[in-house]
Amino acid sequence: MGQSIGSGMNWRHSVLFVSALCLTWLAADAAHAQTRVGEAAVIQKEVVRVTGSATSQLNVGDGLLRDETVRTGLESAARLVMADNTNLSLGPNATLKLDRTVFNDEHSYRDIAVKLTAGAFRFVTGGSEKAAYKITTPLATIGVRGTILDILSQRGKTTVVLQEGASRVCATGGQCTELTQPGDTAIITSTGGKVTIQKVNVPPWTFAANCAALAGLCSATNYAQAIPVVTPPVDDGSDPTGMLCGR
Repeated sequence: MGQSIGSGMNWRHSVLFVSALCLTWLAADAAHAQTRVGEAAVIQKEVVRVTGSATSQLNVGDGLLRDETVRTGLESAARLVMADNTNLSLGPNATLKLDRTVFNDEHSYRDIAVKLTAGAFRFVTGGSEKAAYKITTPLATIGVRGTILDILSQRGKTTVVLQEGASRVCATGGQCTELTQPGDTAIITSTGGKVTIQKVNVPPWTFAANCAALAGLCSATNYAQAIPVVTPPVDDGSDPTGMLCGR
């Protein structure tokens, strides 16, 4: 009888132990899924992070997460600093998504993709290899080479103005142009389903008015707390916890 009771208690202890391991493992897995890739440096008025149908206010010092969408409201603005010291400034009514971030180490990316869906932006590259950056709008793909770019994404039109460095801008239809001198501008338009690209040397627009409206919006600062998770755990089949937790 005593042996039966002891065996039952040992079984229950084993179940509790495995359950605790599962909770710890799942929590760690969730933490990896919520990789911190940057932070908010400047916030004016309504700046929100969007998750599904939910929104929450973004404040100075808040971390930015992989696959996160950030949106500014009317008369609002923000500057975001990525872990590799890339600075992204957003004007009013702007939306961007941190679409993909793959780290080389704590302070550089092997691959970073940013979607600028709508609005005005200033993009200042950080310390990652230039080939790591992929900036897209609904009409264009923008490559960088140590660059400061002003980008305006509107319905049916994208304007890319080179402020410093160099950039290759390609329309979704495949036509490309090189921006090599400050003021070089690529204007991509969509008319009747046809996307075209034009290069001009006198920009019809820049982000400068947004810079003048808010102190610090166009400053470039370093990421002060670069502590991203570099390598997610890999299930190689050697950890029985995954099997016990039904993974």
